[in-house]
Amino acid sequence: MSNEFLPGAVVRDVTSSAERAYRIFIWAPPAGDARKRPVVYLLDGNGSFPIAVAAAALQSRRPERTGVQPALIVGIGYPTDQWLDPERRTYDYTPALPDAALPQRPGRGGWSRTGGADEFLDFIVAELQPALEAEFNIDSDRRALFGHSFGGLFVLHSLFTRPDLFRSYAAASPSIWFGGDHLAAVKQRFIARRTPARRLLITVGGLEQAEGHAGDGSQPDYDLWIRRNRMVENARALADELAAIGRDRLDVTFSEFADENHASVLPAAISRMLRFVFAPAA
Repeated sequence: MSNEFLPGAVVRDVTSSAERAYRIFIWAPPAGDARKRPVVYLLDGNGSFPIAVAAAALQSRRPERTGVQPALIVGIGYPTDQWLDPERRTYDYTPALPDAALPQRPGRGGWSRTGGADEFLDFIVAELQPALEAEFNIDSDRRALFGHSFGGLFVLHSLFTRPDLFRSYAAASPSIWFGGDHLAAVKQRFIARRTPARRLLITVGGLEQAEGHAGDGSQPDYDLWIRRNRMVENARALADELAAIGRDRLDVTFSEFADENHASVLPAAISRMLRFVFAPAA
């Protein structure tokens, strides 16, 4: 079905082979030539897709000035009228961890189901990508993956465990604190082996560790939780560590947006991602 609010966009509900329902949002630039186009896959598609399409449609009109090429935008979301589905995304975007390794939530509440990252990645690679590449004129060598928060964690997990699947990875405000020993282990295995040359963008809001900025303050231990998660420090340290691998293997860019918190940073991160992944090929 078409989307009346976003010209050129279509929305489809699909069910994976694992019997999990998804809502897929697709925007293709106006047809003008027969060239293959790059593609970006956005997590939390219900909310991120409209932002990305508006930015891509405006910026790709003058790629010689903006650095953003016309490209296919694919949002992977859920069949809901909400901007995101907290329980579904928590499962899909998190790696499998032992119960004892799950970090504590603010308010000492428990987690909903976690650990579905590999199953979700299988759906993207084995089901969604082939279907889209059979329908659209996509350059399979110029695929990109973008995610924010838990989505950013998923992007890192994907890069470290299956780096051949995308050319560019963009992790916005990644929840590195959740990955713990698992993320450290797969990162070290990634660093140790030879992989195809890839590109990574890590972004974060400058206020993501600041008290009173990352949450609504309704939980008494929320500020402590935010400080413990070290969002800004973790993002910067990971970018520095991975940059040391060498640009011939992993071209790393780090961007910190001053005066932006965990929620407000999303539009800036998406705009920066578009310039990063869709810059004209050298």
